[in-house]
Amino acid sequence: MIYAIVNILGKQFKLIQDKYVYIPKYSNKNIEEKIFFKQVFLFYKNGEIQIGKPFLKNIHVEVKILKHLKGKKIIIFKKKRRKGYKVKNGFRPSFTKIQVISFLEK
Repeated sequence: MIYAIVNILGKQFKLIQDKYVYIPKYSNKNIEEKIFFKQVFLFYKNGEIQIGKPFLKNIHVEVKILKHLKGKKIIIFKKKRRKGYKVKNGFRPSFTKIQVISFLEK
């Protein structure tokens, strides 16, 4: 098994070879477009672990954008008791579904 811990838009994700993952919306890149992530914190291959300080310079992750979609609705409800104050809001976060193609070692 090969995997890497990668920084994507300020959050850390575990990316596994040939698996897909949902990340926060990654700009307006086209579907089927390939992109590279260069901020790799940790890389695991064949029982060997490489840890960056803070990033690994010789490893990049190549991913393909599969689609852009919206998640489930998140409800925000605020209330102050005995004051008659109630506010209900909600939103649907945007996500991008990506698939890991390969890990490039230089």
